[in-house]
Amino acid sequence: MHTVKILPLLVSLLACQGGLIGIAAAQPAAANVQAKPDLLPIKSIALYRSGVGSFERHGLIDGNRMVQLRFNTDQINDILKSMIVLDLSKNGRVGGVSYASRDPLSKRLASFGVDISDAPSLGILMSRLRGAKVSITVPDGQFAGIVVGGETRSLTTGASPTAVPVSFINLLTAAGIKSLNLSMASNIEVQDKDLANELQRALVAVAEHRADRTKTVDVNFVGEGSREVMIGYVQEAPVWKASYRLVLPDLKAETPAKDGIKDKLSMQGWAIVENTTDEDWNNIELSLVSGQPVSFRMDLYQPLYAFRPIVPVPTVPGVAPRIFEGSVSSGQVDQEAAPAPSVAYGKAKMDLAKPGAPAKARVDRRAMADDSGLRAASATGGFQAEDMINYAPAAQARAAESGEVFEYHLEHPVTIERQRSAMLPIITSAVSGRRVSIFTPADSSTHPMRGVEMVNDSGLQLLPGPIAVYDDGTYAGDAQIGHVPASDKRLLAYSVDLEVDSTFSDDQNSRIEKLRIVHGMIEMTSLSTSKVKYTFANKDAKRGRTIIVEQPKDDSWTLKAPAKPYETTDTLHRFIVEVAAAKVAVLEIVRERIDRQGIEVNSMTPETLLSYRTNGAAVSESVLEAVKKAGSFAATVRQIDERIAALAKEKAEIDADQTRIRQNMGSIDRASELYGKYMKKLNEQESRIEVIVTETRKGVSDKAVAEKAFQDYVGNLNVE
Repeated sequence: MHTVKILPLLVSLLACQGGLIGIAAAQPAAANVQAKPDLLPIKSIALYRSGVGSFERHGLIDGNRMVQLRFNTDQINDILKSMIVLDLSKNGRVGGVSYASRDPLSKRLASFGVDISDAPSLGILMSRLRGAKVSITVPDGQFAGIVVGGETRSLTTGASPTAVPVSFINLLTAAGIKSLNLSMASNIEVQDKDLANELQRALVAVAEHRADRTKTVDVNFVGEGSREVMIGYVQEAPVWKASYRLVLPDLKAETPAKDGIKDKLSMQGWAIVENTTDEDWNNIELSLVSGQPVSFRMDLYQPLYAFRPIVPVPTVPGVAPRIFEGSVSSGQVDQEAAPAPSVAYGKAKMDLAKPGAPAKARVDRRAMADDSGLRAASATGGFQAEDMINYAPAAQARAAESGEVFEYHLEHPVTIERQRSAMLPIITSAVSGRRVSIFTPADSSTHPMRGVEMVNDSGLQLLPGPIAVYDDGTYAGDAQIGHVPASDKRLLAYSVDLEVDSTFSDDQNSRIEKLRIVHGMIEMTSLSTSKVKYTFANKDAKRGRTIIVEQPKDDSWTLKAPAKPYETTDTLHRFIVEVAAAKVAVLEIVRERIDRQGIEVNSMTPETLLSYRTNGAAVSESVLEAVKKAGSFAATVRQIDERIAALAKEKAEIDADQTRIRQNMGSIDRASELYGKYMKKLNEQESRIEVIVTETRKGVSDKAVAEKAFQDYVGNLNVE
């Protein structure tokens, strides 16, 4: 009898969970391709700052050959998305690319007789063995039988009153159904040979996936004679980084230079490159690209299964006679729906001209090979567009030229061992610059920063990175730059200038300049003035300072003094202050802003306007007269409102008094003198109420007329 122990297998199962498993499927080799693979060395690499690298391999092969490449499993998707394969000879062709397939681990595990794809617990695993013969050893003894099913019970254990779930398995034994506590089992054996083998195979599949870290890609070439072949692909790569060294010249001048930037600084740039692959880079052509192409990942490696719905089997209850209608057209075939004739891969040359144009003659690069069948490598060693056209049908796509990509191409071959990094010199150039001190109020410091104003006249682009500054051969501090195009200028700050003290004051005031009436509204124009004063005391008795002051820019303000800033950024104005040795210099920045505010005419009195005019505001006599006249219209409306309000108040008082009188009349004799007095008063009040109602109606009408007159006057009122 064949048995397998469940508990040791379960331990292996729990240790091997996770991920997907690679199933090495045998791939049919191209006809007559040599079984022993060739190695094609890396010749050139282009690294991008977007986290990818473009790799190119090329070399010589002879006859039918297979080139074998190894990649990490997580890199296969990039390879399938980007690989280019070329046989650069008219005597050869690409036979195809093969690689081991990978099915989802859950799908493969679900295909075994025992499904362990969801990492089942021991109780669930035993329940899935329902109907199988097993042997279980517990403290009460060993029991053999057929699994009936499993269940979970809540039991208390030890001194704790809290119940915990415990898995039980029910076995059909010779003595009947036996329920066993799986937590007490010391040994479980599956006595069904086929089922035991299925469980072992499922666990082996999980173990295989855990060890599945690399994959092999086989590229097959078919042809005759010696030929040059090329393979290119893009895969994930560390972002290359840049760092710089800036050496300042010796200090010579006792006072700041008056003619601006004139010194020559020494700039040295280094690229930091990491080879995180498992292959040495030996004598490769390396390019470092500053562009950031769009790059994404897509799972092309894992087989994709589409959802297919389950539909019932169609049944025909009976066959009845049918009368068929005639076709609208007979014997005609839809030409557009007919399949297009196939074109053999690599045989047809497609023209990139507009559809329907006759094919133009194209230079065949393979026909230009020398007698040995080899193509001379290009200056850069990269793929040519003609190579792509000659080896695949040309796709109709829109092309665009991008002038923002900058490339550092190292002139000499580079060697970097696997899992090693290197610093490579990419810039050694003199750049223009001068020493400055930089004061930024937002830093909340009383000292400016020592710095450099540098012009990138090296003819190269400087990429973001740190800069170590050396002054007279001594380390002076660190600075940082962003992307600096050629001929662009940047400020670098590397230390605090403790020999210069600064003070700062800000004075703002506002006054009303003019009042006028525009479309019935009083427009009040006010002038705000801001005066910012910077005072710098240079305590260096030997050398002066050129101080660049950064002032926040606000487009709502107009700069009055100085006449213009030294330079302007998106958010800042920069001003220059020259401070001689052991001297004090002052920079005063004056800005103005004009604000306009609209106020209703009837909310402003002539007295208020006169007070504004007394304080210097421009208020014309015409504006005063217009405000007075508008005030008279508004006063008429207010008087009518007051009259209507008085009538409403009087009516409310009469209503209250009538309520009191009626209550009193209910408790006295109708023949009494007091009752007659009340009746007389009620009559008089009713007469007054009629008058109030009439006067109120007239007041409402008068108010409407007065308001219309006011609106007609104010609505189109424009007075300077």
